[in-house]
Amino acid sequence: VSELTNFPEILSGRVKTLHPKIFGAILANKKHPLHMEQIKNLDIEPIDMVVINLYPFAKMAENNLSFDTMIEYIDIGGPSLLRAAAKNFKNVAVLHSINQYKAIASQLLANNGFLSEDTLKELAVSVFSATKEYDARIYAYFTGKEILNYDLEKVSSLRYGENPHQKAGLYNITQFGHINFRQLQGKQLSFNNLLDLDSALRIVTGFHSPAAALIKHSNPCGVAVAGTLAKAYVQAYKTDELSSFGGIIGLNRKVDGKTAKAILKSGFRECVVAPAYSREAAKLLSQKKNLRLVEAAIKESLYQTDIKRTCFGYLVQDMDELDFDPEKLEVVTKKKPTKTQMEALLFAWRIVKFVKSNAIVVAKNNATLGIGIGQPSRVDSVRIALSKAKKTTFGAVLASDGFFPKPDSIQLAKKAGIKAIIQPGGSIKDKEIISFCDKYKIAMVFTKIRHFRH
Repeated sequence: VSELTNFPEILSGRVKTLHPKIFGAILANKKHPLHMEQIKNLDIEPIDMVVINLYPFAKMAENNLSFDTMIEYIDIGGPSLLRAAAKNFKNVAVLHSINQYKAIASQLLANNGFLSEDTLKELAVSVFSATKEYDARIYAYFTGKEILNYDLEKVSSLRYGENPHQKAGLYNITQFGHINFRQLQGKQLSFNNLLDLDSALRIVTGFHSPAAALIKHSNPCGVAVAGTLAKAYVQAYKTDELSSFGGIIGLNRKVDGKTAKAILKSGFRECVVAPAYSREAAKLLSQKKNLRLVEAAIKESLYQTDIKRTCFGYLVQDMDELDFDPEKLEVVTKKKPTKTQMEALLFAWRIVKFVKSNAIVVAKNNATLGIGIGQPSRVDSVRIALSKAKKTTFGAVLASDGFFPKPDSIQLAKKAGIKAIIQPGGSIKDKEIISFCDKYKIAMVFTKIRHFRH
């Protein structure tokens, strides 16, 4: 740089690239006659590519260095060069990360040293995002606060929000990426549709066997796993035929003709989300023109951060993805669950974390029989779940997202013929609850994990 500018770096290296010969070479518009005449007269050679690695401020901040030392890691020339090149992206390629080198080198080799305008623009956009993040890290260091900077990128406007008088849109957080989906038919997806589709995908993604979930107001009203997708759907639908009316269907397999027929036979539905649809299934479901068909990639992990808004501020937490080792479950009763009962308990426990608290799931044979949702008292959720299951509860199992504060829920379970219960444990009434289970010959398992959902 010193040879190019005929000016030495000064101030212990703080100033070296901030020079007209450098910035003139980067910012010159090659299609602008005056620009080209000026840089020629000043003996400035245009620069075609800028490659900068910024001082690693964020990384060094992790090392508990002194404040004066950290100040020296605030890059000045680097961001300035990057922003100048990004501004003039039509004339200059700009790279800020080693992860970009391989792809850009391949394009240059394939295109005789040229990059497309789309690529140049993408590189510029990436720079502005990177320098914004860089400055945000410095700001966070100076303020001593943890600063969350999420880039919300609008994907589409929605007809309205939760209610017709509310404006709404769909945004993605660019740092997290997003699930790829496309709508194949039906009316525009609504705010509430997207909330329910989210719940549907979260549930079925966790199963390796064919699985189906029916969602209403973000809560499952039926979930099942079976040997075929059609069978799983029918079993899920039978959990609560009344509540599932107008609901959302989530499936974790390509929808075949048999499943499509079962869906059509089951009555009015708002949406179906699945990884793919066979030609036969798509044709059959097209009979319902208003039925929204959504094709979405199934991923093991769809989420990184959960964000909720309150009048006090934003609440940010990790997603509830904690699982447990079945071998470490604690059987606390004299009666031990059978192998079949344990499989049913694990299935019910997987579902209960998707149900709003207080949450109760009654299940049997890898299918829900009844679900109790969002009641202020746990016993009421138990009562609702058992009533939904009607007279099919004998020999079934029950899962609770939180501990039992009183034995009243156990007494209801006994009357309904429940044979095994899974719950977190941790209540001051645990000994009393266990003694009631022993009295009624009900097996009980503690997970020591709670799954509240508000």
